[in-house]
Amino acid sequence: MPDVSLIRSELLAWYDAHARGLAWRAPPGSERRTDPYRVWLSEVMLQQTTTPHATPYFLDFTARWPTVSDLAAAEDAEVMAAWAGLGYYARARNLLACARAVAGEHGGVFPDTEGALLALPGVGAYTAAAMAAIAFDRAANVVDGNVERVMARLFAVETPVPKARPELKRLAGLFVTDQRPGDWAQALMDLGATVCRPKSPLCGACPLRRDCLGFASATPERYPVKTKKAERPHRHGFAWVMIDGAARAALERRPDKGLLGGMLGLPTSDWSASPDPTPPVAADWREAGAVEHVFTHFSLTLTVRVAHVEANGDYQWLSFEAAWAALPTVFAKALDRAGEPALI
Repeated sequence: MPDVSLIRSELLAWYDAHARGLAWRAPPGSERRTDPYRVWLSEVMLQQTTTPHATPYFLDFTARWPTVSDLAAAEDAEVMAAWAGLGYYARARNLLACARAVAGEHGGVFPDTEGALLALPGVGAYTAAAMAAIAFDRAANVVDGNVERVMARLFAVETPVPKARPELKRLAGLFVTDQRPGDWAQALMDLGATVCRPKSPLCGACPLRRDCLGFASATPERYPVKTKKAERPHRHGFAWVMIDGAARAALERRPDKGLLGGMLGLPTSDWSASPDPTPPVAADWREAGAVEHVFTHFSLTLTVRVAHVEANGDYQWLSFEAAWAALPTVFAKALDRAGEPALI
């Protein structure tokens, strides 16, 4: 059994020397507590994406909406457009719901306990624990994928994930104390992100290698043990790019519920094995090729068709430049495939 106290002291010393400088983070050991709004915003953005990808969005959001009350007062469409490219658009709706709950029910101040944070709209167990530890220095067990990987290797856990997750969380909880809980949570995250990487872990640079059973096994990269993933299904669809006489593209607001809910999009067929090829209006449609996109639960081939039409009130008509800025990635790809409007 690895020495919990020794591991804590070794990892915190490493973190003090090697902590990543992140836009939302206070330096290790700092008396300046990290702003709960910035912790919450960063944690929501970092779900399902990487730090380099999320950082520009975080900087943009905090410049436009410096406080949670500012965000709560923003227009839905403005926030959804700013979120485009981060994926999982239900999170953007939950972001607004949470901001408005904090502004309206808590006077613009986040509650400071894990239980109260968990009661906020859209805040799950991980985000509540991360905020409690990092923003409020509460002894909370913060377990993300990086922490699971560190624990699986440190203890050489042979149970495959996801079945192993309760055990990995229990093991991570052995290290949680009232001493520097925020720094401890971030130290584990940094170790997993920069040293104990999914592939080619840098064991020579790891402060815990002498205590790590995975390192002792000579094959640390096999942990966490994984079950074989099911094959991702593939779907097809049609995207209809309608261009008016002012070289504007027709966009429509997608339903609030469902994939890309609430976002602007191109008119599209259903996405299935055999999508309906009927265009939204009668016109001289031409084929513009296809784009490929991968969502979490399926991959998609989207055939793009283009036509000149007269503008009408059924759609929002935006210049190509404005449309590219407003559209989620899959539709921006389709608009790219349609070509420059002057050439269509």
